[in-house]
Amino acid sequence: MTPSPSDTSLFLHINQFAQETAWLHGALTLFASYGILLFAALLVAGWLMARRAGFASMAALAWAGLGTLVAVAVNQPLVQFFHESRPYTNLGEILVLAQPTTDYGFPSDHATMAGAVTAGLLLVDPLLGAISLVLALVMAFSRVYIAAHYPYDVLAGLAVGTVVVLLGHLVVHKRLTQLVATVAGTRLRPLVAEVSVIREV
Repeated sequence: MTPSPSDTSLFLHINQFAQETAWLHGALTLFASYGILLFAALLVAGWLMARRAGFASMAALAWAGLGTLVAVAVNQPLVQFFHESRPYTNLGEILVLAQPTTDYGFPSDHATMAGAVTAGLLLVDPLLGAISLVLALVMAFSRVYIAAHYPYDVLAGLAVGTVVVLLGHLVVHKRLTQLVATVAGTRLRPLVAEVSVIREV
């Protein structure tokens, strides 16, 4: 797949911005590569909150994690189907801060993960979801900034992650809630609920 002229044009504008902002290189390169750890931290925070909120919230949190794995798995065949090359393989005279790879770029795996976690956390807690949304947008921008992706790559990734998690939630939430309630009746209760939480399905 060849990027559209509008996609390429937008990428070049962002790359020009990157060339003019050397002071941002370190921070955005670091975030583009390791920002996923912040999403993992948000999932842990969501788990702590869900344990106090009840079985439905814990089920939503569980799906936020599982759904993210499903979304990334769904994205892989899409990446192979579209087989869009990275910007640094198609364009000359651009600033490349990314570590070059041989895999394809559309849709972005990083953006898919970020979109999936964000959608899942919005189902658990609006504040955590809002924080995740900000981080997801920064992640998407940073992946373009370092020339790892075109803009449409990250937009598509955010969409894939969001759609997979929200649609999946409609399918699995009731059964996951029942499973959480079952687990809460065993010695594994501390994993899904505080001892004082007695809310039922």
